[in-house]
Amino acid sequence: MQELTHYINGAHVKGTSGRFSDVYNPATGEVQAKVPLANAAEMDIAVAAAEAAQPAWAAVNPQRRARVMMKFVGLLNDNMDKLAEALSREHGKTLPDAAGDVQRGLEVVEYCIGAPELLKGEFTDSAGPGIDMYSMKQALGVCAGITPFNFPAMIPMWMFAPAIACGNAFILKPSERDPSVPLMLAELMEEAGLPKGILQVVNGDKESVDAILDHPVIQSVGFVGSTPIAEYIYGRGCSNGKRVQCFGGAKNHMIIMPDADLDQAADALIGAGYGAAGERCMAISVALPVGDETADRLIAKLIPRIEALKVGPYTSGNDVDYGPVVTAAAKANILKLVESGIEQGATLVVDGRNFSLQGYEDGFFVGPHLFDNVTPDMDIYKKEIFGPVLSTIRAGSYEEALGLAMSHEYGNGTAIYTRDGDTARDFANRVNVGMIGINVPIPVPLAYHTFGGWKKSAFGDLNQHGPDAFKFYTRTKTITSRWPSGIKDGGEFNFKPME
Repeated sequence: MQELTHYINGAHVKGTSGRFSDVYNPATGEVQAKVPLANAAEMDIAVAAAEAAQPAWAAVNPQRRARVMMKFVGLLNDNMDKLAEALSREHGKTLPDAAGDVQRGLEVVEYCIGAPELLKGEFTDSAGPGIDMYSMKQALGVCAGITPFNFPAMIPMWMFAPAIACGNAFILKPSERDPSVPLMLAELMEEAGLPKGILQVVNGDKESVDAILDHPVIQSVGFVGSTPIAEYIYGRGCSNGKRVQCFGGAKNHMIIMPDADLDQAADALIGAGYGAAGERCMAISVALPVGDETADRLIAKLIPRIEALKVGPYTSGNDVDYGPVVTAAAKANILKLVESGIEQGATLVVDGRNFSLQGYEDGFFVGPHLFDNVTPDMDIYKKEIFGPVLSTIRAGSYEEALGLAMSHEYGNGTAIYTRDGDTARDFANRVNVGMIGINVPIPVPLAYHTFGGWKKSAFGDLNQHGPDAFKFYTRTKTITSRWPSGIKDGGEFNFKPME
């Protein structure tokens, strides 16, 4: 069995803690590798290497740092198939979906090539007699990121690419469920010209997370995962004086107005609700058709589309719609929530509980489910299912649908399907959710905008990637400079305002 490693100071390093976690092939249910789980001492070694390497990297001018990003983009494109296959093997995504995971991270790296422009400060000449004022953005030092299983390529690049472009060193603690791609990314970064020690990959669990949160050298921490863990990391990291951004759970609603193109809306719900087996924080998991007639027509269009979905391993070809969920525990939790929906009175219109794939009976496959007549008090509405389950709540009016989206504790993403511009504009202005789609089902911003939710979906005041990333990974220093002309008259002991 393959034994994976950490990646520290430019080399693959075996774990020394004696603790390991199994890495599964989700399609077969078989253990295909084991990954070491670092202890605090191993984290100390990685941080020490990063701390030693960072000052020289920060002293490299931004244009030369950007050239490393340019080379890295080329290497990502050259290795796209290899990265996608490794990602699919450990996560279970289809190959096109895995390649999309890499591509969306690549686009953030492309944005970071603009670091020389993004790191420019401000300058005011003659703020006073002979006085100039200017600001500069400087690296924090050593930063860290704790990333989830569902996007093992994209989210690490969301974090380490801007951090490194700003002149920081970075400690990446990826998910122990699919750690191979992050290790490959570290290798490619160094092949692109990144000095050893600037990007470290330390695998682990809560022990290594706590080591990051408590380490005095680490200046900032980024996290994406569940809301309870986001709250924990945000609280502990901030109490230790770190800059912290944490992104948590989601329950994304799509409102379908009576005037919407229902074929377009149904197709959007299929991709947004069932793609990647629903394991996306921007998945649409709640459909809100306005009016019973709209709901009846929508359900009628969804049923044949859902029943036609092809579920299988990534090795079955590019026409597979989605693959297995990541672990047996994830599958069990999804099916438990499905049972709760039935018990609490929802109508299970499409039942995927008995789904089985010949030859892959031990895999973590979950059939697609569609609920109708869901109510806000049900667990399948309140909780993030993170699986191929779409819940339908029939709203009596636009205001009722809007109120449901606004009253939910999560506020990551939401969408509306309508032909009416006034309704769309009102929705965008009023809804208290961070990312809005108008006839767009998964409104993930492109790399030059920022990604971030509201309410219990996000903790911290800056978003991921885009301009916010260059604010998060730098500190601003402001200098007031005076070069008096003529003969100096001597010291002044009173504080004078600038003239």
